[in-house]
Amino acid sequence: MRALHRRDVLAGAGALVFGSVAAVPARANNAQDLVKAFAGGRPATDAKVKLDLPEIAENGNTVPMTVSVESPMTEASYVAEVLVVGDGNPNGAIVTFRFTPASGVAEASTRIRLAQTQNVTAIAKMNDGSLFMATRPVKVTIGGCGG
Repeated sequence: MRALHRRDVLAGAGALVFGSVAAVPARANNAQDLVKAFAGGRPATDAKVKLDLPEIAENGNTVPMTVSVESPMTEASYVAEVLVVGDGNPNGAIVTFRFTPASGVAEASTRIRLAQTQNVTAIAKMNDGSLFMATRPVKVTIGGCGG
């Protein structure tokens, strides 16, 4: 009977880890489900939302994005939330911004990560429940989520 050595244990553990990782199926993008849940099944009007993204992203790891929504931002009428999703990332959720009348303007800028060429959609939910949206295609030349 052969003695068990540390390298044998490590090799076996590595095979288990890599075997279990390889067996995990790829997740389908959930952007549509996120939009449905956010909107509560109500349709969004293609208006009031401006989504500023480059047409071509040289590097998907760091894509500049600004989203703004036309709104007086008063107690009577303001943007409550903006959901941004991408249909080409492993997970569709990109970011959610929350606003109040004290925000003054409904605008936010950040850098996002895009795995591949895809459509990015921003949906704004107003305090009265109305929904507005904008969608922009972005061509990614170098993948951002491990691509």
